Amino acid sequence: MKNLVIVESPAKAKTIARFLGPDFQVLSSYGHIRDLKPNKFSVDIKNNYEPEYEIPTDKRSVVKELKTQADKADYIWLASDEDREGEAIAWHLYEVLGLQNRPTKRIVFHEITESAIKAAIENPRDIDIHLVDAQQARRVLDRIVGFELSPVLWRRIRPSLSAGRVQSVSLRLIVEREREINTFVPEVSYRTVIEFILPDGKALTAELQTRFKTKEEARHFLEQSIGADFRITDVTKRPGKRSPAMPFTTSTLQQEAAR
Repeated sequence: MKNLVIVESPAKAKTIARFLGPDFQVLSSYGHIRDLKPNKFSVDIKNNYEPEYEIPTDKRSVVKELKTQADKADYIWLASDEDREGEAIAWHLYEVLGLQNRPTKRIVFHEITESAIKAAIENPRDIDIHLVDAQQARRVLDRIVGFELSPVLWRRIRPSLSAGRVQSVSLRLIVEREREINTFVPEVSYRTVIEFILPDGKALTAELQTRFKTKEEARHFLEQSIGADFRITDVTKRPGKRSPAMPFTTSTLQQEAAR
């Protein structure tokens, strides 16, 4: 066998194999092949937060098959997704399969089409270690926060609760916002709007930017404005264009709901 291509998804593997032909064998890693040990802290705090990885039991047969086929291949192509998780998968495959002294390249594509796959093969790159570091930092933070805070929740509130790098911070933001709402003291203010009739008969509406704290202050201002001289000092005309709003994403839907 000349070429071994390793992707994340078995569904992708079958499609890509049809595009590349008989000189390529396409196998799947079924996602991550290595992770932090599940029942231990698995982060060496004293050694620059070095993660301690292991191959899960349910992935050992997958790793064994990939190792066997990689040893037979003349060239190995790591084709996991182009994000930090995908880059970490490629790096773990590189380490676990012992590809340091083997002809190995990293390829990425954004669509499962024949042209995209072949273009990726023609333009390989190396593993982006910065993306790998980003994924490892996220995973280590998840473990540090979860391992340290979850037992506190079990003791203080109830078992089975979990704390996390994202959910704990999000919960704090919600609590702080709720406290602000509960302690908010509403204040009444009054705005003033005046309608002018221009010499050509057209109406012009203007609103004073200042708000008044009492109705009496607002009425006094309006009474003082009767008979006063007003003039337009500047007119600016510019073309206007309004496009339809983009479809909602999860975040923009939440923002609109909050507004």
